[in-house]
Amino acid sequence: GYSLCCVVLSCALNIIFLKLFRENNYSRLYKLKRSKMRFPAIVVFLPLVAGAFVAGPPSPATQRPSLVVVRSTEVAADPLGLTTELRAITNAFKMVDDANLRNKQLLYMAGELPPISPAACVPENKVPGCLSTVYVDGTATYDEEKKANVINFVGESDGLMTKGLVALLIRGLSGETAEAINKVDPKFITEAGIAAGLTPGRNNGFLNMLAVMKKKALELDAAAKSGAEAPGGGVDLEGDRPMYNGMINALQILKPTKLILKDNSDQHAGHAGSKGYDGESHFELEVVSDTFEGLTLVQRHKVIYAVLGDIMDKIHALQIRAKTPEEVA
Repeated sequence: GYSLCCVVLSCALNIIFLKLFRENNYSRLYKLKRSKMRFPAIVVFLPLVAGAFVAGPPSPATQRPSLVVVRSTEVAADPLGLTTELRAITNAFKMVDDANLRNKQLLYMAGELPPISPAACVPENKVPGCLSTVYVDGTATYDEEKKANVINFVGESDGLMTKGLVALLIRGLSGETAEAINKVDPKFITEAGIAAGLTPGRNNGFLNMLAVMKKKALELDAAAKSGAEAPGGGVDLEGDRPMYNGMINALQILKPTKLILKDNSDQHAGHAGSKGYDGESHFELEVVSDTFEGLTLVQRHKVIYAVLGDIMDKIHALQIRAKTPEEVA
């Protein structure tokens, strides 16, 4: 109440002095001593200053609570269920207004896609309903941080634009769990602006690619889990056997009907190369797969070496028995 009175009084005094100026009463103001020229300002602000001292700080009962903004550290779920990488790709494409530039980016991604192993170019990995020939496959690897299997895809196409779409999906989905991959809504291709530059046939092919990758992710994850729970040891996905685990997961690309991998490193203790990678040096592999149909023994071994990739450089010896289902029937 007191503060309001001070404001009213200050306004009244301001009106009086403005009125004196308006009536050209300069003579009356000029007669005031110089030291008193500050009087109007003193009169205007003194009540406010005095009110501040008299009133003092507001009581806790009448004081307004301060506004505290709490920002959650949790990441909101993506509206289209996209992975972190796929969301980043979508946003990047969305910022490009020119359809030709988007197509050029897809062609660039096609050129950056690593070549696929010939062993993966089998009918089971062919994507149906595509104008171009498309192969997609993957492997499941246990991730210590996520405490789950993550899927890593490989792919190939004989059409450059289609290959760019394959590369986009591989980059956006690899390293994620099967559950996360299957949450992805295909509408993201429209949000990214890519769908506008695709023919209806190529758009349907893209949808088929995504559907096949979702299905494969579930199959690879299920196979890895069943292998981990198999009697007699099976696949030790959570143990301290990086070479063993890596070989088992890599060989899944062959879609084996039978896969037995034995670690014989303890039988070669003290021999040259026995240390291998953390003690894993000598392995014995028995694998049965349709992939070996029509291949010679040497060619079958080369396929396995290509599938294992860098792992072969980290072990000392691998004994292989690779057969087709007909050969073991």
